[in-house]
Amino acid sequence: MIRGGDIAKGTCLLQKGQPYIVVEREFVNPGKGGAFARVKMKSIKDGSILTQTIMTQSEVEDATVDSHNCQYQYADTDNYHFMDNESFDQYEVPITEMEDKKYYLKENEVYELTIWEGKVIDIKIPYKVVFTVAESENYVKGDTVSGATKPIVTETGLTVRVPLFIKQGEKILVNTETNEYVERVND
Repeated sequence: MIRGGDIAKGTCLLQKGQPYIVVEREFVNPGKGGAFARVKMKSIKDGSILTQTIMTQSEVEDATVDSHNCQYQYADTDNYHFMDNESFDQYEVPITEMEDKKYYLKENEVYELTIWEGKVIDIKIPYKVVFTVAESENYVKGDTVSGATKPIVTETGLTVRVPLFIKQGEKILVNTETNEYVERVND
């Protein structure tokens, strides 16, 4: 059991006998009455969305999940392929279930997989990831305005707005929750 106030994004809960993963959580502390969490959950089995309000002192049944550090190997037309670093077990994750992760997965990088009853239910993406700029337009000196940005495309296909001085082939740090440029990375 887990208290409503302890629920966080990525927490797995059992609702109606099905496992749900929390995709959004908003903590609300109104002037009158008790505090509560407004939780948006996605069903692991069918992808349906459930929104629920849970009082912070209430207890909810959580799902027991395992976490494994796995190396992302490649994607084919249907699945992402991972290998457990310790047991060398192979995991296939249907692309359709986690399409929002495709721009953040880089071959040979290690990601934490959340597994429930033998099925991968979540791929934890780091808060910040280094990408290489694959496509970038050059700007002409004098086109600059304070804070001017341009769109670039990373090696994974992610489009990010960056300052005008960023060039093709450079590495940049990106906040994966907001898709915003953080800084240029020097090797």
